[in-house]
Amino acid sequence: MPDSLAFRALLHRTLMGLVLLTAATLARPAAAVPAFAVQTGKPCQTCHVGGFGPQLTPYGRNFKIHGYTQRAGGGFTLPVSAMAVASFVRTAKDQEPPPHYAANNNTSFDEIAVFLAGGFGSHFGAFIETTYDGIARAFTWDNLDVRAVTTTEFKGHDMVLGTSVNNSPTLSDPWNSLPAWGFPYTNSDLAPSPSASPLLNGALAQTTLGATLYAWIDNAIYAEAGAYGSPGATTLRRLGADPTDPGDLDGLAPYGRLAYQRSLDGGTAHLGAFAMDAHVRPGLDRTTGRTDRYTDVGLDASYQKPLANGDLVSFNARYLHERQARRASCTLAEADASCAHNHMDDVRADVSYAWRNKIDGTVQVFDTSGNANPFLYPDNRTSRPDSTGLMFQLDATPFGDLPQPARRINLRVGLQYTLYTRFNGARRNFDGAGGKASDNNALRLFTWLAF
Repeated sequence: MPDSLAFRALLHRTLMGLVLLTAATLARPAAAVPAFAVQTGKPCQTCHVGGFGPQLTPYGRNFKIHGYTQRAGGGFTLPVSAMAVASFVRTAKDQEPPPHYAANNNTSFDEIAVFLAGGFGSHFGAFIETTYDGIARAFTWDNLDVRAVTTTEFKGHDMVLGTSVNNSPTLSDPWNSLPAWGFPYTNSDLAPSPSASPLLNGALAQTTLGATLYAWIDNAIYAEAGAYGSPGATTLRRLGADPTDPGDLDGLAPYGRLAYQRSLDGGTAHLGAFAMDAHVRPGLDRTTGRTDRYTDVGLDASYQKPLANGDLVSFNARYLHERQARRASCTLAEADASCAHNHMDDVRADVSYAWRNKIDGTVQVFDTSGNANPFLYPDNRTSRPDSTGLMFQLDATPFGDLPQPARRINLRVGLQYTLYTRFNGARRNFDGAGGKASDNNALRLFTWLAF
């Protein structure tokens, strides 16, 4: 069979499989419910753009800032939910596959997750996730955000004061412009991704544990500060995390966040800044007596506007600058002193249009760049971390406007396409073996269930 016909046949079988998977799940009695929707008594569209998480509306941000405690009434609701993601991935050129997968055209269960998510009284709430990674075929602790909050008034200003214990810097943030909850909101490990990115872009997720204090003043000013440390390597391994990547923190790493939100032209806009300073022992190595220091400073913004016809427009953007003093890594690489000082810039922006807040189209541009360093990027022809491209997503959420708990399940189906103009340092021959950035272009079809 010609390649094009083989691909169409494979794609048809994959789509049929996803449809059957969805139908089977919809027909099964729900053992758990979308916990926050049941607790608040509101449809998913109230809190989430497009009627499906994690992109939050202003109402959803307020719910999170209040520690997940708001509810429709005083009765008990079961604070348990579950989620399953399955997808089909095809890349422009065959890739080195992980165990159990082919070099291309893979169908997979990306993840199955269980959540403890809800408010407990008027001052405590939690969002705790444990996940089975279908690609790695392993369980891991996932997102952890446990909160205590109170409301008060000070000199005529309304205030929400809270604390968050969480396991990923930026996870506690209520906007979708920072790394933990930024677009894309779902992806697959079977799709290629660049090898270099700033530390704050998720490298510390699930390998750290921290506490932050925050204040939300007059529904306009948000301030947060705290610090993160590394649990022991044995503990992390038992939790399903890899303690060697990127390594453990030497002491505590301070984190800070400041943002201002206001109404603008019928919508809601925000402008913010964030920063983190971390000393990391790469790969848990202590033989050098040195650490790698990462200083990350960024700016971010968002705008969200509902239209009169029920459509919704949203925009998120961030710029992150990282200064690196990689003394430990360069000592391990037996490099000279010039190896240690590096910088990296990461820019991302996405805009989406949600028709009737059910069918959503999103375009994201991303650009990562930095200085050349042959010791840190030895498998890269240009020795640079540069990667640039576009991501397109079209998705549909048919049940997001239905009231809960009358509808005890939510579903999103979608298509993603990632296009690279640079990958790991270059447009062409980035690996010194003739590889092109466009070889990593990836098409992904996915179904995402929450119940």
